[in-house]
Amino acid sequence: MSLIREAAYAGRFYPADAVDCDALADKWLADASDKPAMAAVAPHAGWTFSGPTAALSIKSIARYNPETIVVFGAVHVPDPNKASLFHAGEWRTPYGSLQVDEELAKRVVRIRSVQTDPGAHAQEHSIEVELPMIRRLLENVKILPLMVRPGPWASELGRDTARAALDLGRRVAFLASTDLTHYGPAFRFEPQGRGPAGVRWAKDVNDRRFVDLVRQLEMDAVVPEAAAHRNACGSGAVAATIAAAIEAGAARYLELQHTTSAEVDAATGQSPGANSVGYQAGIFLTE
Repeated sequence: MSLIREAAYAGRFYPADAVDCDALADKWLADASDKPAMAAVAPHAGWTFSGPTAALSIKSIARYNPETIVVFGAVHVPDPNKASLFHAGEWRTPYGSLQVDEELAKRVVRIRSVQTDPGAHAQEHSIEVELPMIRRLLENVKILPLMVRPGPWASELGRDTARAALDLGRRVAFLASTDLTHYGPAFRFEPQGRGPAGVRWAKDVNDRRFVDLVRQLEMDAVVPEAAAHRNACGSGAVAATIAAAIEAGAARYLELQHTTSAEVDAATGQSPGANSVGYQAGIFLTE
């Protein structure tokens, strides 16, 4: 019996119906660049907040026309594994299913930090929220869903995953799913005080520390940075993606957009609140 990962967050983080997804995503994807990229960073909050930012990265990945996309996910749920692999079957989206690259999974599970554990993915949203736009743009692409806890194993995992894919002759792309600083009383993180000044610091200083390391391709520095300054929830996923991108030939990182939920609220006429989450879109390029 094939494994099926249902769309657990459809109707909450993004619409449950393809037509309603189109009503949001079509404009975002139309406005995004056509520049192809073999790896990227994208946020994973509710679509109304982070969807336009995520679309920038996802469209660039789609323009690369990969056979398989390895989605390195953040971990927000209890997970005892260093990295949890969903190794077979399919993931449902409002647009239809995405098949797991089972041949690649058989190689990736040999990596010492990886455990086959589909159950770990059941209530984790970081990979799921990226998939509808991927499926909207690439009907036949396969995926490899891999949740990566932050730790010193992350960059080695990314490098070895890329080697496994390239050894199979795959045209593969890599996507890191992460948000940036979660600031405010809702997150019990207010080192610069409550209100607009603290929210600005979270973006302009705290987020920027992390993003600058990504731009410098410092794969071994992003996890300690996030642990020390709470400026990314998916630092393990980012470290793995930087390492995979370098192994596949990336030479630089191009930032596409850096925004926050507070800025999204302001743009839609909402009163600025004390809470804010940072969102980053960026792509890894070979030249």
